[in-house]
Amino acid sequence: MAEGGPGSIQQAKLVLLGDMGAGKSSLVLRFVKGQFFDYQESTIGAAFLTKTLPEQGIKFEIWDTAGQERYHSLAPMYYRGAAAAVVVYDISNADSFAKAKSWVKELQRQGNPAMIMALAGNKADLTELRAVQADEAKAYAEENGLFFWETSAKTNSNVAEVFTDIAARLPRAAAPAAAPLGGITLTDTVPERAKRSTCC
Repeated sequence: MAEGGPGSIQQAKLVLLGDMGAGKSSLVLRFVKGQFFDYQESTIGAAFLTKTLPEQGIKFEIWDTAGQERYHSLAPMYYRGAAAAVVVYDISNADSFAKAKSWVKELQRQGNPAMIMALAGNKADLTELRAVQADEAKAYAEENGLFFWETSAKTNSNVAEVFTDIAARLPRAAAPAAAPLGGITLTDTVPERAKRSTCC
């Protein structure tokens, strides 16, 4: 099945996580609909959107989760089984970067072990208010196996790039499935030791 050909669109569940006000909904809205609003109401629970990238043969099923602490307990319901996650923080808010790190830890502990994770430093247009240096965030991302972009939903900087980068890294359905981590492989052959042992 050729990539990008008819019928070759692969679905991929993607979740956005991050502190309230980091701009998760603005990023998704800019990516999916090309829209940006200076005032975006807080997400309640989670919002669901889809976007197909035909040239990459991927249809993203995007869960934009609420950033408020009271919704934190719902998050596993959305990131469970996700193929990818974008952890978002606000470059002008050091607390939101600390929160992003705690989300990364949670995903590493409880998420899909093969999940592709991106770290997005949003609101990159607020350079004069910067509280998190790009070098620091990039080093953190590299240490934790994430890839890093600074984005601005307002100016549309690197928004599509984050998602196309994820799409490029997703394993294709045609590829053979990897053996589960920590699993055991059953074979028909009897180990030599068992053959040699005599009983009674």
